[in-house]
Amino acid sequence: MKKVIMELLGKYGKEDLAILYIAKQDDKIVEFVESLQPPIPREEKWVLVISTMYGCPVGCLMCDAGEYYHGKISTEGMLEEIDFMIKKRFPDGKIPIPKFKIQFARMGEPSLNKDVLEVLRLLPEKYEAPGLMPCLSTIAPNKGADFLDELIELKNHFYPNGNFQLQFSIHSTDQEEREKWMTTNIWNLGEIAKFGEKWYTKGDRKITLNFAVAEDSKINPEIVAHIFDPEKYWIKLTPINPTSKAMDNKLQSGITVENTEVFPLVKEFRKLGFSAAISIGEWEENDIGTNCGQFATQYTNGKVSIRESYTTTEYALSD
Repeated sequence: MKKVIMELLGKYGKEDLAILYIAKQDDKIVEFVESLQPPIPREEKWVLVISTMYGCPVGCLMCDAGEYYHGKISTEGMLEEIDFMIKKRFPDGKIPIPKFKIQFARMGEPSLNKDVLEVLRLLPEKYEAPGLMPCLSTIAPNKGADFLDELIELKNHFYPNGNFQLQFSIHSTDQEEREKWMTTNIWNLGEIAKFGEKWYTKGDRKITLNFAVAEDSKINPEIVAHIFDPEKYWIKLTPINPTSKAMDNKLQSGITVENTEVFPLVKEFRKLGFSAAISIGEWEENDIGTNCGQFATQYTNGKVSIRESYTTTEYALSD
């Protein structure tokens, strides 16, 4: 396996919440994140979020990663992201954490990078991690169909009994709006549901249907209930994070600090039999940039400055 030389450029965040790392691999900028879910300690749950591409070719309206695309990250490059965070805390490669998630959800659409499949094959033998659970988030692009079919076999062989989490980022029940937000080259909801029937087996975790909710999003729970089985899917509602792209495209979040406890869509989905919840992590992560800030894009555009702290080199967005 080819060795990838990675140079850490800096990190930003808080040990008790989330840390975003920005690094250089073969002269390309990459970012990755480790995070906690307060008040749960790291000894019980630890989440790594890695990039699968240098930027992204899709260009979703709310995602800064799509401002440029410099190619796919290799198997070795993705493993280097993971290895850096693991070796920092567990030098022997033994991770005795009951909930240890590795999310393929930072920069890039993972189903457009076949090397993600190879990383998933290698993880169980590379680390001693009984709590390992990969999580993959996709918009279901047409060109990712073969990848997703192969992922079914891989999941059943390496991660059975609910040890894999799949998320479809669908954002709207209106296909025209979905294509405006993401790309015209995506599966419709019926095609996602058809795939879900092939994916889901008894004992699997429910498939996540994620909606990033804008103020004027078209989200009809009855359409979801008509297409998707509540026994096989659960609904995750997330805010529109304050990325540069979201602000440029005037996407205002429909989920705010003030309305998270009474957000009506949660109640509507639950009435139709779905498990549903608002997932926001911590609002403070918006300031750190770990929710969906894409520091790599800001760094590439020269909008990141360095400031020194007592413990680490931190990055902050310049004015």
